Amino acid sequence: MENQTKTISAKACWLALACLVVPMFGSYFFDDMFSTVSQIFQNPANLQLGWNMGNFGMYAGGYSFLCVWGGLIICGVLLDKYGVRLVGSVFVGMMLVGAAIVTYAISNPSFSPATSLSIAYVGCMLFGLGSEIAGVAVTRSIAKWFKGRNIALAMGLQLSIARIGTGIAMILSPVLVLKHHVEGEMFMLNETNKPAMFGLAFIFIGAILWAIFVAMDANFDKQAGIVRTKGAVKEEDKFKFSDIITVLKNPRFIMIALLCVFFYCCVISFKKFGTSIIIPRFGLEDGPAATMISMIAFAPVIFTPLFGALVDKVGKATTWMISGAIMVFIAHIIIGFAPSMQAFGYLSIVLLGIGYSLVPSAMWPTVPKIIPEKNLGTAYSLIYWIQNMGMMLVPLAVGGIMKNIITADPVADEVSYEAQKLTAAVNSEYLFISLGIVAISVAVLLFFNSKKHPELMMDVPSKQVK
Repeated sequence: MENQTKTISAKACWLALACLVVPMFGSYFFDDMFSTVSQIFQNPANLQLGWNMGNFGMYAGGYSFLCVWGGLIICGVLLDKYGVRLVGSVFVGMMLVGAAIVTYAISNPSFSPATSLSIAYVGCMLFGLGSEIAGVAVTRSIAKWFKGRNIALAMGLQLSIARIGTGIAMILSPVLVLKHHVEGEMFMLNETNKPAMFGLAFIFIGAILWAIFVAMDANFDKQAGIVRTKGAVKEEDKFKFSDIITVLKNPRFIMIALLCVFFYCCVISFKKFGTSIIIPRFGLEDGPAATMISMIAFAPVIFTPLFGALVDKVGKATTWMISGAIMVFIAHIIIGFAPSMQAFGYLSIVLLGIGYSLVPSAMWPTVPKIIPEKNLGTAYSLIYWIQNMGMMLVPLAVGGIMKNIITADPVADEVSYEAQKLTAAVNSEYLFISLGIVAISVAVLLFFNSKKHPELMMDVPSKQVK
């Protein structure tokens, strides 16, 4: 494969990467479109949409429902039979359709809250499965195009640009929803659905660029002399049920998968409720709180490519994973227990953002080092599957915590209402701190396993791994 990759120019590789990142940009934007306005769900009586925090938590968990209940495995079989280009195209399309259904559900004034939630949940399930399989296809394609090149840098850039989507969503959503809203009046559907409209447009553009990449990838195979018969796929792209057992027997894979789910829950699930936690903890207004939370997304834009290049050059991947996990843990300790000064809030988010850059920069390029190339599709899909278990359950748990604690009327009993919001924020942090402890523990185990098995070269610079 390395010689085949070298037949493609570096310029073509970076152009392919540019096409691959936009669908993920749109996916990240749409997924986080409510993250910095989540506080509006604390008072459902003031929403035409009528959702409460529990409803929002349920909707957010819907992203992972189909992924957890076999979707990723079934799609792996499709990947085996039809290949990355076709399967990726189907699921980029599913991502687009799911986003359209969500947008329709939260825009129709004839729907009751229960009806809009049910339809949006279905749309979010389709959007989530489409996004995850598209993500597998993108990651797998980068591994293919950048084999023997700057693979960690390329993956880091892909993550960075995708997270710009998150950052823009976090900054833009309060502007769209809150800026022109008259205080005390009900939030109308034509206010709360604006982020979805933007997200849907971004995903549509991403789908067009994915189509361009498909044409480029076909040309890649042609130049590399790869001939396929109908229904055939290269060995390294195959996904077979027997491969699942092979991958799951690998202890390094299990460690990385567990690190992935516990670490990402500390960051991604936190973002969903970020402003609902930060506002009562540090006494912020909506605008500054949104800016603070958006730093989680924008810090990796800068640091992920730098850390990716660092992993390519000096290695030490497991050390960076431990460092990132510790940073995220400390960030949640600060959010949960530090004095309610805004400076502590900003410090915690900076640590969260840097940690969010370190771990993925080191973790994702490590997978090809411990998994045979022919099983990479299986491995990436299984990691996403395990990760989505946490992505489904943690938002439900946090939404339930907030719904059960925040019961006071914000008008009739404002003092109790504000106190309950603070209690809900702190109790939610207990969950994230616990997840952080587990993430650190797994990263440490991976570090010692790397020392025990130097032949796997987990801590060797990426460019030295052939």
